[in-house]
Amino acid sequence: MDPIDLVRQEKIKRYFRATRKLNTPNLISHITQRAAGKEPLFLEDNDYLFILWLMKETSQNYSVTMYAFCLMPNHIHILLSPSRKNLSDAMRDLFARYAIKFNRKYERKGHLFGGPYRQAVCIDDSYLLAASLYIHLNPVKAGLARNPEDYRWSSIRLYCDNDAPKSFINSHFILGLLSDDKLRRKEQYQLLLKKGSELKARLVLEQEDAIERFRLKLASIFPSVFKRADKKRKVARSLSPNLISLEELERHIEAVKNMRFPNRPESRKAKKYLIEQLIARGYKRLEVAELLGVSRKTVYNSIKVHI
Repeated sequence: MDPIDLVRQEKIKRYFRATRKLNTPNLISHITQRAAGKEPLFLEDNDYLFILWLMKETSQNYSVTMYAFCLMPNHIHILLSPSRKNLSDAMRDLFARYAIKFNRKYERKGHLFGGPYRQAVCIDDSYLLAASLYIHLNPVKAGLARNPEDYRWSSIRLYCDNDAPKSFINSHFILGLLSDDKLRRKEQYQLLLKKGSELKARLVLEQEDAIERFRLKLASIFPSVFKRADKKRKVARSLSPNLISLEELERHIEAVKNMRFPNRPESRKAKKYLIEQLIARGYKRLEVAELLGVSRKTVYNSIKVHI
């Protein structure tokens, strides 16, 4: 199904979707997978190296572009997009092959992973930037490293080091949201990481809106950086030409909240447009009602023609 239709039918979410994965080509997703219970996914360096080899092979065999990753002791983050309708096949192959090898190596039985992988669709350039930063800050937030660059099992070096080796990871796409100057963009990314490490962030595996909240905090510190990212609209345009940027969305929310005459026809029209934008982004009806200070019935009446 076309991603534009998915947006309009409220099927593309800001949040993780544990089931009914979206396999749309070129759709950028934040994939997470975690160990079953408190089991570790990696016990020694060779385990990390093996899944990196599998990731590279998966990228080549399934034509999947990988933008960033972080391998944590008991969970995995990958930012990626498939060029074909085969995301589920690619992830199934990646995780199944690793689990088989791990179980055989350590003579264990049972499920290594705690269920299906989880998928969050990136529908904004600034959200994609925030997701990349969040992923690279994982080891710092978990107390595994003082600085993101100190952690060995992530793609951080590609984002910060000028002498980073060639890789199957495409870091240029996200770094390109920051600056046209290759040296400048890496300096900016490092600055964003530094400030991001000082912010309190929720765990994305436990809080659905963790990255969205993280993005809002960083955008309040670096408004020009995130405005530039949103203006690129590489991701948003591929999903829907009618989907406005997050910055525009925030302006519309403030305008609706400050309406002097909310019952005028033009005010109702503006409110309906904003409700449709929020629903398309995956906000639940109750969230929309609370955000705009309206009743759930108002939200329902605005979107019922799309149900």
